[in-house]
Formats: sequence, structure tokens, C-alpha cells
Amino acid sequence: MAAKLSETYACVPSTERGRGILISGDPKSNSILYCNGRSVIIRYLDKPLEVSIYGDHAYQVTVARFSPNGEWIASADVSGSVRIWGTHNDHVLKNEFRVLSGRIDDLQWSPDGQRIVASGDGKGKSFVRAFMWDSGTNVGEFDGHSRRVLSCAFKPTRPFRIVTCGEDFLVNFYEGPPFRFKKSHREHSNFVNCVRYSPDGSKFISVSSDKKGIIYDGKTGEKIGELSSEDGHKGSIYAVSWSPDSKQVLTVSADKSAKVWEITEDANGRVKKTLTCPGSGGVDDMLVGCVWQNDHIVTVSLGGTINLFSASDPDKTPISLSGHMKSVTALAVLKTSQNVILSCSYDGVIVRWIRGIGYSGKLERKDSAQIKCFAAVEEEIISSGFDNKPCWVSGFPTSNFYTSAWLGLPSGLSGSNGSGKVWRVPLHGDQCGDAASIDIGSQPKDLNLSLLSPELALVSTDSGVVMLRGLKVVSTINLGYAVTASAIAHDGSEAIVGGQDGKLHIYSIVGDTLKEEAVLEKHRGAISVIRYSPDVSMFASGDVNREAVVWDCVSREVKLKNMLYHTARINCLAWSPDSTMVATGSLDTCVIIYEIGKPASSRITIKGAHLGGVYGLAFTDEFSVVSSGEDAFVRVWRLTPQ
Repeated sequence: MAAKLSETYACVPSTERGRGILISGDPKSNSILYCNGRSVIIRYLDKPLEVSIYGDHAYQVTVARFSPNGEWIASADVSGSVRIWGTHNDHVLKNEFRVLSGRIDDLQWSPDGQRIVASGDGKGKSFVRAFMWDSGTNVGEFDGHSRRVLSCAFKPTRPFRIVTCGEDFLVNFYEGPPFRFKKSHREHSNFVNCVRYSPDGSKFISVSSDKKGIIYDGKTGEKIGELSSEDGHKGSIYAVSWSPDSKQVLTVSADKSAKVWEITEDANGRVKKTLTCPGSGGVDDMLVGCVWQNDHIVTVSLGGTINLFSASDPDKTPISLSGHMKSVTALAVLKTSQNVILSCSYDGVIVRWIRGIGYSGKLERKDSAQIKCFAAVEEEIISSGFDNKPCWVSGFPTSNFYTSAWLGLPSGLSGSNGSGKVWRVPLHGDQCGDAASIDIGSQPKDLNLSLLSPELALVSTDSGVVMLRGLKVVSTINLGYAVTASAIAHDGSEAIVGGQDGKLHIYSIVGDTLKEEAVLEKHRGAISVIRYSPDVSMFASGDVNREAVVWDCVSREVKLKNMLYHTARINCLAWSPDSTMVATGSLDTCVIIYEIGKPASSRITIKGAHLGGVYGLAFTDEFSVVSSGEDAFVRVWRLTPQ
């Protein structure tokens, strides 16, 4: 069999409170560029499931821009490096230059595609640099700024000009090439977050945290107008973008609104339309980025949600595209409707996806606590996290989930917190009831539920396990060794506990205690994950020394061996619904799928499934695997006969 990427559910742009993000687009392909971690994402507005990713930066990427002809992309990172690579043909690298000594916040191409200007942070007064795209040769000197330069823009028509703005409240104007300082404006009284030229080159505009927008002559750099304060923004303006005809501008603000301004003949701006994005009105709904592309008005919120408005019909309800911003740590697949996938990320966001459609909403939670992992059984959810608070999902009958864990912890439910508490949360339709916590006396490392007897839970701690029945601790058992992973049989009759020493201890559950039945020794490293097969005839285990093993539950003999094809620790395991295949995900970024009954050498390997490592796996059916990882993506892989 072979695995082929079927769908990609993209992450959202990385955002930072109090800072705007500067996204860009290519009108020819109707695609936009944004950054998350070390990835640059190409997102096609008309085809949400068509996503391309460039992940070759060594450091966090901050900004990316298409060249004027759309054939090349320049992307920059926090180290001050710019990489120039092909939009197509496997993103072949053209050049890489170290441009600044610190973070780059913005960059722009010249209209002829021969030069690039970049701005950001640096040593001394080196906050801006312009260079030839093919040689890296400097094409000017940029004096005049004393602090970080947040944005820069190239005049799109001759004669060429460059404007910059930043944290020193200044807007500077340079003539060239070679570029030289011409004049400086101090019209703003706070950080100047973004500066942009109109497509016809006749004007440029700067917007600031002082809630103002100033308009200048594109050729001379003189101030010629400003955005009206009437019906203006009530918070910091983080980004601005011109309409294709240069007659309107789009602004977004911390006041959670986007505004379309008409630029009058006297070069002033008056509000034509205020766009309100869907949301709860919380902090995450602050708007921090925007781009006007063809008929799409695109806004980005602090929470990462991308809203697409129609410029020709702005009253039309916008299309919302969202996803995860942080590492996706757990997956759940709805058994009764295999097209529904739930994913949970480190920052506590739970997203619902529908195969063939993509993003289908975020599930409501009563707090924003971080989640290490989540799982669901019967009519409740049990979870644990990092901040001593419960977390939950809502809206689905929970007995219908396959679950997956992360960080090498067993599949099912696992997690930890600092208080020694585990929570049970009842579901009532689309809402969650009050969470009930159980203090088990020490920090939980892992938690597993009996699927057929969900009142029974097995919680792993550093030195043993705690058994729960409902909200009651019925036993605390010191096992005398360091516990690293565990699993419980579906009917609650058996438990498997893995140790730091690589041994697997099999226990029968008798009443409220454990009786050791066998100790299995095969692994050469600490056990990182254990999972029973759906038919409970087998179980699979993985370790930090990159090996996985499939065992027979009755004979306790190795069923499939020599599963030594990862190059780093195994983080997660998933069984196919018919128990004929097992998949492993690793820190080495790969997913490997083995068929039971065939040699391990006949495996299917998905290389580079997730930049930074794979942390979640689940089968949706016998021929589809869902994976998630450090890169905040969720991907669906289709298995086909060769």
C-alpha cells in the first residue's frame, strides 16, 4: 500500500497581542501568504483545502511576500535572514541573505522584481536595508530611525521611492536608487505600525497605535491628508491595505472592527463601511492584519481567524477560515460520522473539521485553559492540563470518539497538571456542565478510561497508579518503579503499565486493586505509549528509543517485531478500526504504518508529515489516517493499494 496526502487543514497565522501582522497576497493566483512558526503558508482563497507550505527556515518566520510576477517568494525570520524561493517546483531555494542583525518585521519587492527592502530590529541604527535580489548587494543607506522599524513599502511606479515607519513614531521617506534619506514626518504620537503605497503609486498611507491614518504624496513624500476621526477607530490601527483601484483603503484595529475608507479628491479619508467580524467580542477578536485582494477583503484576528468579505457586497456574511496556532496535541474522530474530526492544541483550542470542507468551527469551552490532551467517553469528558483548570468540548455524543494522545503518552486520555487533580465534565447538548475535580494526591502523568465502563479510570503517577470510580478515589497503588505510560482494556478487566526501565507490566483488575500477571521485556528505552487494538486481541507499545512492538493479548508473545524504522522517540500510536494496521508517529516528523501479518519491512512511511514532530494520530476508516503535530497542521492521508 501507499499513502497519499488527501487533505490539509492549515494552521492560522501566528499573532502577538499589541502587534500587527503584515500579510500579503498574489492577485494573479488569488492566494495569500502568512507565517506560523518556521512555516510559510500559501493559502488559496477560492480553494480553502489547497495549501502549500514552505518549512526550510531555521528560525521563526515573520513575514513573506510574493514577487511582482508571482514566481518567487521572499520570506524573513527572527534571525534577520531572508530566503528567496520558488512559488512552484518544490519551492526551490534561489538565495539566502543575512540582512539585519535582528528580527525582520516587514519586507517589500520593487515593482521590477530586482530589489527587496527589509525592515525590523538591528544593532546600532541598522533597522532598514535594501538589496539586489540575486546578489544581496546593498542599494542605499537608510538613516533616520532610532528604534525598531515595523513596516516598509516600495513605490510601485517610477521614480522609485521607499517609505518606512516604526517605534520611534516616525515615517521616513527615501529617494533612489541608490536610496538616500530625504525627509521625515512625525505626525503620529505612538508606534507607526504599517505603511503602504497605493497600487498606482500616487499616494501612501501610514497607520498608528494613536488611532490615526496619515496620507502622503507618493512622489514627494509630503503630507496631503488624513483619515477622518468621525466614525474612526477607537483603538490602535495595526494594518492597512489599498483597494486595487487606489480609491479606497482598508484598516483593522484593536477595537475589533475593520473599516473601508473612501479617499476623496482632497486626499482625506471618510468611512464608507464598517465591517464587524463574527466572534464573541473577546480579546481574540481584535483585528491585527488585513489585505485587499481582488474582490476579497481579508482580515485576521488576534485569535488567528481569517475572515473573507466580499468587496462588491460587504454586507454579505463573511467566510471564516480558522484552525490552530499552536502544536496540535490530540485528535478525535467521530465513529458514527467519519467525516468529522476534532483536534486540540496546546493552547486549549478545540477545532472541528469536516472532511472535504475543512474548518467547521471551534467548540465552545467555559475557560481558555491550556490542554495537554483530551478524550471522551459516554456523556462526559475527562481531561487534565498545565494550569490546574479543567477543559472540555461540547456538542457531540462522546461515546463515538476514537482518541489520540501526544508527547509520547498513551492514547486514550492523558495529561498532567500541578495540583494532582483530574476533572470529569458532563455534557448537556451543546454546553458543558460544571466540572468536578478529583484530587489524587500527586501529579497525574497519564489517564486512561475503560470504554465500556467509563466510571473506571486509571491514573498514572510517577511511582504508581490511582484507580477512580466516578468521582471517588478507590485505591492508590505504589508499584515500586517509575511509571511512564499506561493503558486499560475496554472492559476494565486488565491494565498495562509501562516503566522507565522499558518493561511492560500486565495486571488484572480485581475489584479496586491490581494483580500482576506478567512482565514483558522487549523495549530498550522508556515506554512512551501503549494502545489496545479495537478488537482487544492485541496491543501496541512504543518507546523513546524509537521502537514499536505489537503484542498478542492472549499469548503475550510478540506479534510484529523489528519495528525500528523511526529515528527518534515514538510519540503516538493508532490502530485501524478493523485492527489490521497500526500507525506510529514520531519526533522524527514521520508517520509509519504497519500491516499486521506482514513483515515490518513492508511498512508505509510518510516522511516529513509534520515539521517538528508528529504528536497525534487517528484512523477515520480502514483507509484514511489523520495526523497532527508541532507545526499546528492536521492532515488526512489516504492509503491506496500499489
